[in-house]
Amino acid sequence: MEEFDLIVIGSGAGTNVASGAAESGLNVALVDQGPTGGTCLNNGCIPSKMLIYPADVIRSIQDARNIGVHAELHEVDFVKIMSRMHDVVDRARSSLEQALESADGLTYIKERAEFVEDYVLKAGTREMTSPKIVIACGARPLVPAISGLLEAGFLDNISLLQLEKLPRSLIIIGGGYIACEFGHFFSALGVDVTIIGRHPLLLKGEDPEVARLVSRKLSLFMRVVTGYEVISVERGGDHKTVSARDIEKGGVLQFQAEQILLAAGRQPNSDLLHPERSGVKTDRQGWIWVDEHLETSKRGIYAIGDALGKHMYRHTANYEAEVVMHNLLHEDDRSERVEADYHAVPYAVFTYPTVAGVGMKEWEAEAKGLKVLIGRANYTDTAKGLAMGEESGLVKVMLEEETGKILGAAVAGTAAAELAQQVVYLMNTEYQDITPALRSQVIHPTLNEVLVQAFSRLQRPKWQA
Repeated sequence: MEEFDLIVIGSGAGTNVASGAAESGLNVALVDQGPTGGTCLNNGCIPSKMLIYPADVIRSIQDARNIGVHAELHEVDFVKIMSRMHDVVDRARSSLEQALESADGLTYIKERAEFVEDYVLKAGTREMTSPKIVIACGARPLVPAISGLLEAGFLDNISLLQLEKLPRSLIIIGGGYIACEFGHFFSALGVDVTIIGRHPLLLKGEDPEVARLVSRKLSLFMRVVTGYEVISVERGGDHKTVSARDIEKGGVLQFQAEQILLAAGRQPNSDLLHPERSGVKTDRQGWIWVDEHLETSKRGIYAIGDALGKHMYRHTANYEAEVVMHNLLHEDDRSERVEADYHAVPYAVFTYPTVAGVGMKEWEAEAKGLKVLIGRANYTDTAKGLAMGEESGLVKVMLEEETGKILGAAVAGTAAAELAQQVVYLMNTEYQDITPALRSQVIHPTLNEVLVQAFSRLQRPKWQA
């Protein structure tokens, strides 16, 4: 049996831990059946944004008529868009593989890992052990038990990246961020798109005002059906028929399309890893349980990233990798370990319009009975927003009334991610309040003024008055 100082399972954010530990002098094994780089590099953040940016450009050209610029789109080269995406991903993956294979103190094993007993893993024909293990095994598309779905066939966020030609029509099952992002992409390229979501609003858990804004905007380019549950799929000739039931009223609607994209959520890979064989606990869905130090129920075994089933963003996984790296190097003096801080976790959904946010939502504050102040501003409340013709752009911010601490923000519109990121910086200052923004000169005219406008219009929400 091979012995290591540290075993890391997963080559996404797990690579950060493995590389850092090897550079610190530990003998490290990195185990992953591939592809190298994990979800973000291969079928998540990077390839999807390589596809979505051309869709943004198309919508910008179309929107230009609102400000008096009448441009014409002559052609969209789908093959070039796809090949450009593959070139970027393939080069990055190849570079990462070479770096891992040549790194001192690091053994890269391209096999699927599974626990066989306490602190013992099997990968292919190799057995290995270590007192320190990091689980970064990620997640995969959830395939719900829909009658006829497997027989009819479907795309997911992985297989769609291998498309060689555009389908004429597409039904997307699911109303979350993957559905909204790829609905934007395919509709912008001329595909007849239908989104069917179970929740009454797209982007479940998002600020309702923002979610309604996105639904209205996307409805201009595709069919958006919410509050419906897909119950069956049938294949007939060159099309597929999807039957969906109204969750509230019970009626059934049918939709036809050439292809189906399944975007109904994610499921953990823990069923492949069998962490329970080493005493690592999971919840009912199979997500790995960790404490505030990101340590599992088994001493010396930590977990990060999508395997936790919480903040499933690569930037959060990278942050968690830093926390775990620190804690691993302080195992001998556990009083020096640090806790993971999730008070200001940012995110973005690159649909149309872009949605971004950080922290708590208004509905969460209401559910907790918190006393808060809400500020909101439209893009058109500023000169830059007016110049851009950004009529639907919106910024909402929420502060704790007693302390003035920023609790959260939600943004929808051009540069939403960049505006939300500014709130993240404020939430990580000493007092976590808006003072730095209000003391600062703000370049005029820019969209930055929308954020300041929202901060200057604070009032109690109706549910609190």
